[in-house]
Amino acid sequence: MSSIYSSSSTAALQKNNEFQKICLDAIPIIKEAGKFIRDESTRWSIKDIEMKGRNDIVTYVDKTSQQMLVDNLSKLIPDCGFITEEDVTKDKEKEYTWIIDPLDGTTNFVYGIPLYAVSVALAHKGKTVAGIVYEINNDECFYAWLNGGSYLNGKPILISQTAEIGDAILATGIPTSNFSMKRQYFDCLTDLVEVTRGIRRLGSAAVDLCYVASGRFDLYFEVGLSPWDVAAGALIVEEAGGVVNSFDGEGNFLNGREILCGNRMLFDSFREIIKRYFE
Repeated sequence: MSSIYSSSSTAALQKNNEFQKICLDAIPIIKEAGKFIRDESTRWSIKDIEMKGRNDIVTYVDKTSQQMLVDNLSKLIPDCGFITEEDVTKDKEKEYTWIIDPLDGTTNFVYGIPLYAVSVALAHKGKTVAGIVYEINNDECFYAWLNGGSYLNGKPILISQTAEIGDAILATGIPTSNFSMKRQYFDCLTDLVEVTRGIRRLGSAAVDLCYVASGRFDLYFEVGLSPWDVAAGALIVEEAGGVVNSFDGEGNFLNGREILCGNRMLFDSFREIIKRYFE
């Protein structure tokens, strides 16, 4: 009796199983980094702050967490590359590449606001195939792998079913570096305040995306982001049944520094509002 799978579909299934295994094996590594961050939250000092830019803070906690992740994820996939926020010297042109934000929400961490996360994605030949976001203080681990669904602490999660934008909760972030866009950004927010149920700003793009994936938020948009801010969370949204795109609809949300997402019922009307201000 012949197999119901073609050789190509069998290969794809095997690859997806590989992505699942890597994702699940990476979770303890990411939680270990999260534990380090949680422990250091009561030990670090204000003198440990470094300023990369006017509103861009880094601490030894970011750097040490990142090095822990790089060291341990290198053992999981020995011949891998890395794209990281606090850059390390590792080959980025590899079949497998980890995309890491060791502490998403550093400003929250510094000011004692207990909402920040470790965000790690895995790309295979340039395509994101696994994503893990560990919200440290709530001990919530969101994760997904390609074609495998999205999960929170082992339980499946799905996007919201909100059908009317007037019933939607929207999340966003406020630009902290590219102030040339501030007028259109706040004009857009003014419009959205009037047509949605409310707007939230948490201070962690990775957590915002995971809250969309789990149905806590309905919509999200932001500008001025980098691949390590969104790679993991975007896959988690997609695998939970959501839509993720750039403002222009071309799909370059990883490197285009702009992203919006939501459920399929709201996404098109939401994007039309965003496009009025960002073209």
